[in-house]
Amino acid sequence: MEGEEFTIRVKVADRYYPLRIRRTDEEKVRRAAQGINDRLMQYEKRYAEMDSQDFLAMVLLQYGVKLLECEENADISSLRDSIREVTRELEGYLSQM
Repeated sequence: MEGEEFTIRVKVADRYYPLRIRRTDEEKVRRAAQGINDRLMQYEKRYAEMDSQDFLAMVLLQYGVKLLECEENADISSLRDSIREVTRELEGYLSQM
């Protein structure tokens, strides 16, 4: 049963959080947590005078920007597919004339 849910504990910013997830999502969740922790460590090394709340905000902002970029790219690719389809239809129509 790959859609079965279970609880895991994920550590983010030196705190553990229990999450109820599908088994198929476990690897993604753990990789995401690891990515967040890696970025937090980078900020901690670079900006020692800031606190963990600042680091979390900076990491969240980075991921937010990446999410927006992915959404924009997805919109562009669907638009590109639509343009190709319309182009094929026009070419077919014009070839019949």
